[in-house]
Amino acid sequence: MSDSTDRYADSTYFFEHERLDCYRLAADVVRWLAAHPLDDKHLRDQATRAGQSIVLNIAEASGRAGRSRAYHFRIALGSAAELCAAFDLVAHDTAAQQAKLRRVGMMLRQLGK
Repeated sequence: MSDSTDRYADSTYFFEHERLDCYRLAADVVRWLAAHPLDDKHLRDQATRAGQSIVLNIAEASGRAGRSRAYHFRIALGSAAELCAAFDLVAHDTAAQQAKLRRVGMMLRQLGK
């Protein structure tokens, strides 16, 4: 029973982005946002897209090198700032989420250099 797929059955592979704290924090904020939808439809849509952009651009940057890698980290940084600003406009208590986004931003600023 030495099927070539058997030797990989217990192997765990992680993409690079899954190991990044900024990715995990950003994903946490996006999950919070999904569980606490914003009242304003347009702001909710914009915030959702910004949150998704953070997570997806971190993942894409992690699979790239050089200027392309830095570019995608900078796009994620811009989206983090956008989502943080969107939270300024709502009545929800978003201070904890904004603190996470600021931590994400600090990490992304370093990664985007």
